[in-house]
Amino acid sequence: MTTSVIEAEDPFRVSRTPRTFAYITLFVVVLLAAAMLVRVPYVVMKPGPTSNILGAISGPGEDKPVLSISGATTYPTSGELMFTTVLVEGGPGQHVSAMDLFVAWLTPSQVVLPEEQVYPPGQTQEQAEEEGAAEMASSQEVAATVALRALGQKVPEKVSVAEVPQDSPNAAILRAGDSFVAVDGVPLTSADQLRSAISATKAGATLPLTIRRKGVEQTVEARTVDSGGRAVIGVYLSLDYDLPFTVEINAGGVGGPSAGLMFTLAIEDALTPGAATGGKVIAGTGTMSADGSVGPIGGIQQKMVGAQNDGAEWFLAPAENCSEVVGHVPDGMRVVRVATFAEGWAAVKAISQGTAANLPTCA
Repeated sequence: MTTSVIEAEDPFRVSRTPRTFAYITLFVVVLLAAAMLVRVPYVVMKPGPTSNILGAISGPGEDKPVLSISGATTYPTSGELMFTTVLVEGGPGQHVSAMDLFVAWLTPSQVVLPEEQVYPPGQTQEQAEEEGAAEMASSQEVAATVALRALGQKVPEKVSVAEVPQDSPNAAILRAGDSFVAVDGVPLTSADQLRSAISATKAGATLPLTIRRKGVEQTVEARTVDSGGRAVIGVYLSLDYDLPFTVEINAGGVGGPSAGLMFTLAIEDALTPGAATGGKVIAGTGTMSADGSVGPIGGIQQKMVGAQNDGAEWFLAPAENCSEVVGHVPDGMRVVRVATFAEGWAAVKAISQGTAANLPTCA
């Protein structure tokens, strides 16, 4: 006779499965907490909001126009000319965690970049904000200058010394605040004229410069040195423009120079009869130089997504950013490639008139 023994179940024994699950859960929670707390030297760029320069923004008590021009005749308009932005998380004074990076890597409209690629090493949050505000103010002044010159008006340009590095060959000759009056005896009217005169000399030669310092004119012999195969005098320049009227753009705390093209288009629209957009919603980006050229910017893929989110069907993109545009245009959006303000203005007019089929795009 075979006797089988059946072990009675211990009512106090704890199953290994729930205990293992608890350990795994605890490990995951600790890992996630660490991922959210550990700071990493990267920044995350996301699509930011847009602003209609032809519209208004909400303020305390009343809405205020984004673009205000006083001292000149302006005309009513319609439609939208949007300047676009990028939200940057991380950098000086901000915290980006490994979890933020993980989410960004999984989100097509976001991009992760090394912090030093966006901010200079050692830059503080205050310095970054001051730099952005200065670039924004300069872009507005240049925008007004380009718009007025396109209308045939003369806008005098004042060129002065912004900074003299300690290792400059002219550190003992030039000072911050010196304004240039003439170069080699020829009255100076633009920064381009000064740069051309300097570049035309040989490195190591001297160039007579007439400057105004504290209201007194004097002529100095500035020495040139070689920098990348061309002659320079080793100073940073500051440009100011004598505008015949006042232009104010309420950018809502946004900094940087990348809205220059759209500012110029909006100012031109305000100073000319009729609605340049024809009621269309047009977004875009690009820096603006005093000679009317449109320069490249960062984060164009995020800006296109932000523009689409806010209803734009047209987007003006700097020609030099085309390699970043191709393959990343949001569905339903048409991108127009522009290299100058004149091209941008012509594009806006073509869009308004329904003749934009042949406008150049990024390919």
